[in-house]
Amino acid sequence: MAKLYFHYSTMNAGKSTILLQASHNYIERGMQTYLITAQLDNRAGDARIASRIGIGASADTFSDETDLFAKIQTRLETGPCACIFIDEAQFLSDEQVWQLARVVDDLNVPVMCYGLRVDFRGKLFPGSATLLALADVMREVRTICHCGKKATMVVRRDEDGKVLADGEQVQVGGNETYLSLCRVHWRQAVNAD
Repeated sequence: MAKLYFHYSTMNAGKSTILLQASHNYIERGMQTYLITAQLDNRAGDARIASRIGIGASADTFSDETDLFAKIQTRLETGPCACIFIDEAQFLSDEQVWQLARVVDDLNVPVMCYGLRVDFRGKLFPGSATLLALADVMREVRTICHCGKKATMVVRRDEDGKVLADGEQVQVGGNETYLSLCRVHWRQAVNAD
């Protein structure tokens, strides 16, 4: 029976690496997968999922307007697909997560979503909130703070390294912009006492 999975973490925990490895495992066994990532995150190039450790793969993309149920249904008409993989799932809309749930329920294809749980302000992303509500299986991908504790939060820094407390929820960036921290060090960094 197909399930909706949500693999969540903070920045730099290896979510894309795990996604690419899982897809590779299917392909190695002669099965096809369908990779989709957020159109707005093109740090690895357009229509590409890549990991900081150097592996990557071509992917289809979604935007705010994409009907993921229709997109996946069209893909399934071209041939079998053992699993759908969604990277940058925090950028999904509430409606798109429901569309993915319909893919699982009505088309009987597993969907594995990988994304951030919270933003730099400690707030849930809308896509992540809906995935936390609807996913059949949730798995935390862990990374560590500089102190060695589990990192569950992230701070956004400006070009001078100063921690920002306000701003738009979505700003694409990597290690130059974001730093994963435990809750204690996040509170200290954003002066949240």
